[in-house]
Amino acid sequence: MKKLVALACITATSVAALSGCGSSESSNGEVIVYNWGEYIDPDVLEMFEEETGIKVVYDEYETNETMYPKVEAGAAQYDLVCPSDYMIDKMIEKGLVQELNFDNIPNAKQYIGEQYYEQSKEFDPENKYSIPYCWGTVGILYNQTMVSEPITSWDVLWDAQYENNILMQDSVRDAFMVALKRNGNSMNSTDDAELNAAKDALIEQKPLVQAYVVDQVRDKMIGNEAAIGVIYSGEAIYTQRENSDLVYVIPEEGTNVWIDSWVMLKDAPNKENAEKFLDFLCRPEIALKNFEYITYSTPNTGAQELIEDEDIKNSPIAFPDLSQYNNIETFQYLGEEFDEKLNELWKQVKSN
Repeated sequence: MKKLVALACITATSVAALSGCGSSESSNGEVIVYNWGEYIDPDVLEMFEEETGIKVVYDEYETNETMYPKVEAGAAQYDLVCPSDYMIDKMIEKGLVQELNFDNIPNAKQYIGEQYYEQSKEFDPENKYSIPYCWGTVGILYNQTMVSEPITSWDVLWDAQYENNILMQDSVRDAFMVALKRNGNSMNSTDDAELNAAKDALIEQKPLVQAYVVDQVRDKMIGNEAAIGVIYSGEAIYTQRENSDLVYVIPEEGTNVWIDSWVMLKDAPNKENAEKFLDFLCRPEIALKNFEYITYSTPNTGAQELIEDEDIKNSPIAFPDLSQYNNIETFQYLGEEFDEKLNELWKQVKSN
């Protein structure tokens, strides 16, 4: 709960500050950041401000889909945003982000592992626009005291014995990923028949679902309010610290391996300060501090070396060997027509 209170205070302050960001003039003493909820240690923001004298104006969002329209409309003059892979692809295509000057962000070159830049090429082919921040997988978290046998498949999310005990992600891409993978299809499928079959499966599943949630899946599972939930791996690490009955699995049909990365918006009003902020975040000791706070896997190899807890350092959840899994994919941006089609199918699921 301390995390929630701390972030709530930061957000309340930042929203008030952002209300005045419509002016073309912006102080050289600030950097304006738009990030996922609970996705940075508040102490890191204070440390940056104390070290540099640069004020961090900070705002939060819950999903890529709620972030994008605000950025596209220029509703606030953000400098930095931390979208996921496929959304970065879209923002590059739409000209919303600018190339980064890595000479001014040396820690990004030195400490972000090469394998993460390689993965980033799926959405940023020349690694010009983005710096990996966190990564992980999507899987099933289940309470072994409430589930009759070990879970290995997405099929369990359609098992009637768990009616009203299932939590699904309230995210169009994640929900359809689950259904597509369960059906043996690519999560980047654009085939009408496969997408409609996934929609039908989600509609069939809906009576069994207790709730469609985002961050709340963590707290509900910790509190034994549900038996099974679709969750991001970083959240799973946190929940297991709080409830030892929880088990995380990557289903045998495969899943999404994702990267959230920092990008600088095309019209960023505080470019130099933004570069300083990015370089600060890429310091190993700062990246470690963020990892310990948010529990999402860090791509910072310097930070990985500093992890003292051997169980975490060798955790198959935090740092899995992805070569042992089949059908692991990363989301791709598939165009506006696809987005419209998928959003319409999602509306049908939610309204059915």
